[in-house]
Amino acid sequence: MMQNEIERKFLVKNNDFIKQSTKKQVIKQGFLSTDKKRTVRVRIKDDKGFLTIKGISNDSGTTRMEWEKEIPLSEAEQLLKICKKPIIIKNRYLVPFNGNIFEVDVFKKKNKGLVLAEVELQYEDQNFKKPNWLGKEVTGDKRYYNSVLQKHPFKEW
Repeated sequence: MMQNEIERKFLVKNNDFIKQSTKKQVIKQGFLSTDKKRTVRVRIKDDKGFLTIKGISNDSGTTRMEWEKEIPLSEAEQLLKICKKPIIIKNRYLVPFNGNIFEVDVFKKKNKGLVLAEVELQYEDQNFKKPNWLGKEVTGDKRYYNSVLQKHPFKEW
């Protein structure tokens, strides 16, 4: 299903989110295309495969078109082999907080040391409570897009 994704992204100050999380997932993802107007991502989340196409973000960086489809794990594994290198690997923690689910990504390999939290919203200017472990907002800062981290890893900044 094609829809607009509305999300805000933050740095994370400390590891307090881990004890508040309800689920941990291992994610491997690669990009078939990182064109400025669209990205095509292949992702393996635990034992499921996904193909995702994202459009260009609006001026604030909060909203963009997203289409995602679950694909067989074996196909995702084959597609990862032809993705741009390196493949991004991260642990994702799902953290419920005050009616929202924060997805906290702890990056590995060349992006080790980077911890980002995202929250999906119903509309752009939606108010929401922020947990105490949430740091500086980086929504719209392209350096923190996964497609950019693949080309310019955090360790190289």
